[in-house]
Amino acid sequence: MRALSVDLAERSYPVLVGPGARHETARFVPPGAKRAVIVTQESIRDAGWVEGLDPGVPAEVCTIPDGEDAKTLATVEELARCFARAGLSRLDVVVAVGGGIVTDVAGFAAATYHRGTAYVNVATSLLAQVDAAIGGKTGVNLPEGKNLVGAFWQPNAVLCDTETLASLPPREWACGRGEIAKYAFLGDGPLADQPIEEQVARCVGIKAAVVSEDEREGGRRVILNYGHTLGHALEGAALAGHADWDLRHGEAVAIGLLFAAKLAQRLGRIDEARVDEHRAVIASFDLPTELPAGADATELLTFMGRDKKAQQDLTFVLDGPGGVEAVRGVAAADVVATLADMGARS
Repeated sequence: MRALSVDLAERSYPVLVGPGARHETARFVPPGAKRAVIVTQESIRDAGWVEGLDPGVPAEVCTIPDGEDAKTLATVEELARCFARAGLSRLDVVVAVGGGIVTDVAGFAAATYHRGTAYVNVATSLLAQVDAAIGGKTGVNLPEGKNLVGAFWQPNAVLCDTETLASLPPREWACGRGEIAKYAFLGDGPLADQPIEEQVARCVGIKAAVVSEDEREGGRRVILNYGHTLGHALEGAALAGHADWDLRHGEAVAIGLLFAAKLAQRLGRIDEARVDEHRAVIASFDLPTELPAGADATELLTFMGRDKKAQQDLTFVLDGPGGVEAVRGVAAADVVATLADMGARS
């Protein structure tokens, strides 16, 4: 089993990667805890990943619905009420068992219940293992956009049990592979032909180093959003009225990566060869690069303007001579032209 660390002084915590990591949960329950609440989904329970999970203290299970529609303030309220019914105190612990939706929502509920209750992430999806469960970003969506309400709340530990990946359907693999493709441009990233434990560990290592340097996204951490500005806009538009797009998060990020590369080329930051490199990496993970049919540049521009990186402007994470970095004040005309070049209505 691989052990990595997110180094944040008194908030530092380990990330364990390997088969059976979920069985280490009890090691990371706070010493004074008397009870736990396990937050999960019925699909995770049906797969058998909650059975046999022992936090070392009496535990109750609270479930949330499957799907992105569960990432709401209403779900957080239901979890908080479940915590209260279970008698959970500030000294106790929440254990999130699932993918990125579970870790995002359960983490936010833990951050706000009693103004902060400890939690442990047991990441069962590839997306959660390489990205969502690590770094302390928790939150939910609004109709106006993705992840607009949340908190930074670091877990006690993240347990990336690679055994659980065996039950993932193909589209859920795509969710994680989009994030893995992102990491290929942020450091010593993974390759598509490496063993999955190595891919996960490499992604965790990159993210842990960035978060350790910039916990609250005041600077370098913004590079972890590479590909996400358009990716989140596509997801937001899908939720707002384009359910037929049927986009998974990693698929949206993959399209966003190519968009970001083409926008960087339009701005003179990179050349065509670097854009082709993006295409090749995305293809190596068997991910899409084309916008959904009917995508409208004006609609997507509106969602991108609400992105959490924006400061009354259009902000993108773009490749360039010095590597990937935040670029503020991008002209709307360049964004629309790049979307049109990818087939969007303008």
